[in-house]
Amino acid sequence: MPTSQVRWLDEREARAWRSFVEAQHRLEATLARRLQSESGMSMADYGVLVNLSEADDGRLRAYALGDSLQWEKSRLSHHLSRMEKRGLVERQECPTDGRGAFVVITGAGRTAIEAAAPAHVAHVRRYLVDVLTPQQLDALGDISEAILHGLQHEPSPCDEADPSPA
Repeated sequence: MPTSQVRWLDEREARAWRSFVEAQHRLEATLARRLQSESGMSMADYGVLVNLSEADDGRLRAYALGDSLQWEKSRLSHHLSRMEKRGLVERQECPTDGRGAFVVITGAGRTAIEAAAPAHVAHVRRYLVDVLTPQQLDALGDISEAILHGLQHEPSPCDEADPSPA
């Protein structure tokens, strides 16, 4: 697109965009540091384990987990291999689809997420929830849902059409 046709951000829009990006990055970095130092778990580990711990029977199809995390198949596969070596998850064949696999949280994985979650939630509360008024928290929820709605038709890095093993 030629620069003459670009709808540049005005001062108000640039302020909103830049403060959103900085807040998101700083919040993610702070939460990641806290999680790592207090539990030895990365945010990636935490994301995998949260999804599995909340799933029926503690298991998800690999492609569904990748889609939920917005990870490409190769990233998911490499990360799951590292987590398997640490005994946090295991992969199981899918009896109805020879190409697919389930990712299953292990007892050690459940213990790890149950140990890490209380402090992580306390930090989310400290750095996000408690610094906002109830109205701001509602607005943040509404804003986030509007952004997600606007992104719903964008392609996912995880190819859902190919549920082959991760």
